[in-house]
Amino acid sequence: MSETVYNNEPGNDQVYDETIYGDDTAGQAYDEFGDNQGVYDQDDIIISARNVVKCFPMGNGEKFYALKGLDMDVPRGKLTILKGRSGSGKTTLLNILSALDDATEGEVYVNGNELNTMPETEREKLRRYDIGFVFQSVALIPIMNAYENVDFGLRLADYEGNRDERIKEVLDMVGLGGRMQHLPSEMSGGEQQRVAIARAVAHKPQVIFADEPTGALDTASGLTVMKLFKELVAKEGITIVMTTHDPNLMELGDVVYEIEDGEIVARA
Repeated sequence: MSETVYNNEPGNDQVYDETIYGDDTAGQAYDEFGDNQGVYDQDDIIISARNVVKCFPMGNGEKFYALKGLDMDVPRGKLTILKGRSGSGKTTLLNILSALDDATEGEVYVNGNELNTMPETEREKLRRYDIGFVFQSVALIPIMNAYENVDFGLRLADYEGNRDERIKEVLDMVGLGGRMQHLPSEMSGGEQQRVAIARAVAHKPQVIFADEPTGALDTASGLTVMKLFKELVAKEGITIVMTTHDPNLMELGDVVYEIEDGEIVARA
């Protein structure tokens, strides 16, 4: 497969090679690295990205390409890891895949629906009902205890089931059934992150996007979070897409994309 070439050097802010990627469409998964790893049927793909470019204008009139024509597929019901150093473009990609940001060029499909052509009201519904978010900074509401933080997330998602039962279920699931009445300030960093994960999965989303969820945790707490992710994938059938720069976590992913300078350089 040929690729479009981008250059971030001063004065080289244009697309140099006008060769176009083929006529791949949403859900037609392929392996550009030629080893047939991760070639999935169309129905097994929940998110597809085709020729995704993200360009930021700079103050001097030039352009910075954070993403340079990426193609990738996220398999349904798997843990997909986006690996890369700080500044590699992995968080930019995560934001585009999760409908938090728009690509400058290219197409992103979620369940076959193209995000670029989706009205903002529909994108907002997608984020609210079908997606859960976990951030490195946890982002719990400090004046609410664990139970109330999860309940707040369910209210935002207009959860129609029994909220009390679901809150207790997910807090038990993350091992915090006995800490429901504790405030974030009364918990360790690892416990706070587990509350954030419980909040993210409580409304039964199809996909969870996690940006460096273990970045602020010690090794033991980080591994606990990863074990929890694996259990959620196995038991709840949730798709998880996460970013990390920690090489020790790579073997825990079902699919791993390595990103360098805005490009996918390896897939495992």
